[in-house]
Amino acid sequence: MDSHDEESPLVVDNSPGKTPEQNHAKDVHILSSAFLLIFLAYGAVQNLESTLNTEQDLGTTSLGILYLSFTFFSLVASVVVRGLGSKNALVLGTTGYWLFIAANLKPTWYTMVPASLYLGFAASIIWVGQGTYLTSTARSHARDYNVHEGTVIGNFNGEFWGMFASHQFIGNLISLAVLGDGTEGSTSNTTLLYVVFLGSMTLGTILMCFLTKRNHNGEDGSPDHSVGLYSTVVSLLKSVVSLLSDVRMLLIIPLIAYSGLQQAFVWAEFTKEIVTPALGVSGVGGAMAVYGAFDAICSLTAGRLTSGLTSITLIVSGGAVIQAIVFLWILLIYRLTSGVLGIMYPLLMAAILGIGDGVFNTQLNALLGILFKHDMEGAFAQLKVWQSASTAVVFFLSPYISLKVMLLVMLAALGLSYSGFLLLTLKVEKAFSSGS
Repeated sequence: MDSHDEESPLVVDNSPGKTPEQNHAKDVHILSSAFLLIFLAYGAVQNLESTLNTEQDLGTTSLGILYLSFTFFSLVASVVVRGLGSKNALVLGTTGYWLFIAANLKPTWYTMVPASLYLGFAASIIWVGQGTYLTSTARSHARDYNVHEGTVIGNFNGEFWGMFASHQFIGNLISLAVLGDGTEGSTSNTTLLYVVFLGSMTLGTILMCFLTKRNHNGEDGSPDHSVGLYSTVVSLLKSVVSLLSDVRMLLIIPLIAYSGLQQAFVWAEFTKEIVTPALGVSGVGGAMAVYGAFDAICSLTAGRLTSGLTSITLIVSGGAVIQAIVFLWILLIYRLTSGVLGIMYPLLMAAILGIGDGVFNTQLNALLGILFKHDMEGAFAQLKVWQSASTAVVFFLSPYISLKVMLLVMLAALGLSYSGFLLLTLKVEKAFSSGS
């Protein structure tokens, strides 16, 4: 591949005096707000799955099935997104989240398992659609306004992931307010919570309908249907597979997988083994609100600071170090204590883990958008395949391994993934220097 693609994603159209035809930032505002409304509901419910639906580990197993389904469907999600168009894929994807929340109104194996399987499909297309749509919008904005494409991708990702991360803060505050101290026994409170969340999701779906249609090249309008369906499917499947022969993708995959592991660690292990013993079940919402607030602040800040590979390298390095500190703290030092420190320690850990998550979300999406701008659907499909696969592993293993073993796995995964990332940066820098 041309080495200049990695580092010089500048403006496609430099014609002077061109007047921008539309405000592309408006679509980013709409997309970010819609995801906030949808995921403030889903995120809060996901955090409660392992503590509310405990019979035969229904909650944890359902999430494992969900992410296993997510992994499988992510392999073909790029085909669906290209066929539907990213906007239509986004709208269709919201239906899976709505059905999953509805299934929690009567949580049984007959409602949760089908809902989890369908959400796996819906999640795959909504996230591939999101990555494709956001990067296409950034490229259109860079072209129309004659600005550096890498900077716009960083800024737009910062806004999106900042808004998205605040879903943990808002959703868990709602959860805390509705459930209060009666989480364990109040069926009426949980029903009210799910109804409120279904209303929020409905508003998010409606908002998604106001997005401008775009194709994968960043142009406004509908996808090109002149190419036959068979040819499109074959070419997209080849693109997904061919990315696995790209050394750059192979070096990114460990970091992608780690990003899924660290999120699942927070949802499945941190809330159960650290937060609940210290703060009680009702304290999960408050701790995750802190997690979400710092995730959002970090996402906005990291996005603003992102301009190219050098800035991404520095930001990812910072995120890796602070998460390693938390894992070592829990593994070697932390003990359950009473009093103010017993409350503050889990909240401080939640804040640091949130900062790390904000780093990995913004930087991975920006990195893929810069390195693989000619095959965005395939690149973002790879992102979700490996993220969801690693997340599923945590949910399935969580009931069977100890916290200590999980922490050792996290530290090993972090070391491996960060080493691969550093090799990637050296390879890209070398290719760019040689091309210059």
